[in-house]
Amino acid sequence: MSLIFKTPINSLSFGNVAYNIIRQLHKKNIDTKIFPHGNVDISAFNKMEEELKNWVQESINNRYSNLDKDLPTLSLWHINGSENRISKNQNLLTFYETDEPTEQEKALVNFQDHVFFSSSHAVDCFKDSCENISFCPIGFDEDFHVTDKQYLSNDIIHFGLMGKYEKRKNHDLILKAWADRYGNNNKFRLTCVIENPFFKKGELNQRLNILFGGKTFSNISFLPRLKTNSEVNDFLNAIDVDLSGMSGAEGWNLPAFNSTCLGKWSLVLNHTSHKDWANSENAIIVEPSNKALAHDGQFFNKGAPYNQGSINLFEQDAINEAFEKVESLAKQKNEKGLDTAKKFTYSNTVDILLNSIM
Repeated sequence: MSLIFKTPINSLSFGNVAYNIIRQLHKKNIDTKIFPHGNVDISAFNKMEEELKNWVQESINNRYSNLDKDLPTLSLWHINGSENRISKNQNLLTFYETDEPTEQEKALVNFQDHVFFSSSHAVDCFKDSCENISFCPIGFDEDFHVTDKQYLSNDIIHFGLMGKYEKRKNHDLILKAWADRYGNNNKFRLTCVIENPFFKKGELNQRLNILFGGKTFSNISFLPRLKTNSEVNDFLNAIDVDLSGMSGAEGWNLPAFNSTCLGKWSLVLNHTSHKDWANSENAIIVEPSNKALAHDGQFFNKGAPYNQGSINLFEQDAINEAFEKVESLAKQKNEKGLDTAKKFTYSNTVDILLNSIM
């Protein structure tokens, strides 16, 4: 079995998914020709075994050996930019977050031999215009594990917020709601890893200063971007409650999903990809109140040929109700969350991909 895999390999979400797919392709003895999208950076994957590193390098170095136009290609990328083909048979694995596919997006989806969406929501959005689509869930990264360390005093309920700062992720709503309820109450703590690499220097601080009206809080802290997945694993183990699931639109939401799989409690807004893995047993489900246009003038632009539509919002009362509920659960292990890790594996993800492609 031979496969062309065109993918970014880096520390961002796409790169993390790619790393786990590559690991499974190696385990399943798939002859893989890796065509990197952009620069290769494996520095985040500090648990990566030497044998796998060598296999990846060989798969990149030898990608032109015995290259055949009839080999199937799996491309992990955005819909935008997916038109470039290496072989005749191209299959796209992508993440779609909003709810109004544009004509250009539909055309590019139809241009592929098959498109795997990471959410059933995305399939529903495209199914009236595209028949070559299916749902392929993402798995739990096996490098993440429960540490059972005590990071803070057991008297403190520790909340976490992870993901690059942007309107789509409802960061302003989340931060404001948390500060209004818990600000300067040191029985509660919020640690945020929300640095956005696309922002100018100092831009995040300026936005936060405006959001909080110049106020500072003794129990809210902001960490710089975490460099390795071991650091991410420690962060997720250190918190009791994840707030990343209150994002307004997602293609999967790795921080909230990974937190849940590590037995933490996640507040999850009930929409888009969240519906594929979060439920009333493994998470604190919050119903959206209404929607807002996704346009933010930076990542989502009005009238653009991509990323049009809405994101989901929530009311202060709804998140306060969720806060109240999670306070009593925060120090309890989320057993159904641990079961979620067993249900969603990258071995299953890659089997779904291969069974269709090969």
